Amino acid sequence: MHHVEPCRDFDFQRGRWHVRHRRLTARLAGCTTWEEFTGTSEQRPLLGGNGNIEDNLLHLPGGTYRAVALRSYDPASASWAIWWLDGRAPHRLDVPVIGAFEDGIGRFHADDVLDGRPVRLRFLWLGTDGAAPRWEQALSPDGGATWETNWTMDFTRA
Repeated sequence: MHHVEPCRDFDFQRGRWHVRHRRLTARLAGCTTWEEFTGTSEQRPLLGGNGNIEDNLLHLPGGTYRAVALRSYDPASASWAIWWLDGRAPHRLDVPVIGAFEDGIGRFHADDVLDGRPVRLRFLWLGTDGAAPRWEQALSPDGGATWETNWTMDFTRA
């Protein structure tokens, strides 16, 4: 067995965080109404540093729930896969977004489905070199020509 150096891309997020969420109330529907709520997040490494788990508590206006982001790094392709597991649907992992960090920005994409129609899904990690990293989720109905950001998470240390 050979030793693989761990990828450090997500080291910035290790530990406990307070999270401020902003989420569009409807996606790809011309909606401009945002709801804001709080949450917490705790991230720890797995797979000798080439993976991590982010345990989230989200205080939605309609009720609190838990969710997990599971991430793993593939040194052969120099890319990450990120799966989302929503505690309200505990037997279903969402389609993984695949991507990498370049110039301090993490970009991750997947093909997904929204209300029966194909969409492109994008996660962005921004500000990972500072004290307040930000995650953004966006959808594209046209193969990536245009994007609608529908969820942001702003992190501050707990």
